[in-house]
Amino acid sequence: MTQPDASQRTQTPRHLWLVGVLALIWNGGGAFDYLMTATRDAEYMSSFTPEQLAYFYDFPSWVVATWALSVWGGVLGALLLLARSRLALQVFGLSLLTMAITFFHNYVLTDGIAVSGGVAGLVFTAVIVAIAIFLFLYAMRLTKKRILV
Repeated sequence: MTQPDASQRTQTPRHLWLVGVLALIWNGGGAFDYLMTATRDAEYMSSFTPEQLAYFYDFPSWVVATWALSVWGGVLGALLLLARSRLALQVFGLSLLTMAITFFHNYVLTDGIAVSGGVAGLVFTAVIVAIAIFLFLYAMRLTKKRILV
């Protein structure tokens, strides 16, 4: 049996479509949240306390930039996954890295835990990180199997 040529694609598994669509919906939600916060949409932001609004609106520009790269990288990574591009791996990796930098600011350099609702906010952040790690590892696995080329 001969080894397949590196340029040959392996048949697309059905789970790729499921994971890709769910990743696009999930990351699209994060991008929507970023966009509504960055544009200070009055209706969207009306559910936040004055302390939370001050916290979000006082982010340094480098945090806003890492947040933007994180969420839009997630959207692009999901699209690249659906397109079966190996670039999904690098984009999910960049998204994960910039997410870590953003959360470092939010939970180490500032008191984001108190502002975000304590333990519930921290649990939601952990879910976000877990999903980002899963998508990165999933893209890595598909790249190694030559499903993403």
